[in-house]
Amino acid sequence: MESTEQKKMPEDILEKILNSYVRYYTIKRDDVLAPFTAQAEFHSHNEQFVLVKKAKIADIDSNEYVYFLLAETLDVQQLADAAQKAWEDGLSKVEPSFSHRNSDVTLVVVANTFVDGLEKAAKKIRYSKSYSFSFCGWSNFRLLCYEAQSKKFACNYHGKDLIKTFKRNGL
Repeated sequence: MESTEQKKMPEDILEKILNSYVRYYTIKRDDVLAPFTAQAEFHSHNEQFVLVKKAKIADIDSNEYVYFLLAETLDVQQLADAAQKAWEDGLSKVEPSFSHRNSDVTLVVVANTFVDGLEKAAKKIRYSKSYSFSFCGWSNFRLLCYEAQSKKFACNYHGKDLIKTFKRNGL
């Protein structure tokens, strides 16, 4: 009985996380890229004007592509493979232009347990790309892993701000 409750726990946590994304993101659960459980996309377009709309000085597009993964036991190789796959798929959706500001790729992993050394490995996973020397924007990779048993986080540099967001949602 106790083992089935533990197996359900990461799925319940993932549902809670997805509910926090539903307001601003388009969430897709069917027909998602393997091995991910769900995907979410955020798109924002802003314009800046001087006095009147005809005097437009800037278009600003910002995007985020989020990949969600469930794992019973998360190991270093599984994390590295998922991060690489999320990064490559996220970059394939980027359309750099002078109005493009950023398109970030985020991987959120919920696991029952981590193997030893996962926190250190998560810190080392870093991807970033600039387009035309950042004149056409950039992309950064954000990573957050959550261990359900111990309620601890592992993240990379860009994923640190996600910890606060997830703690506000009761994790």
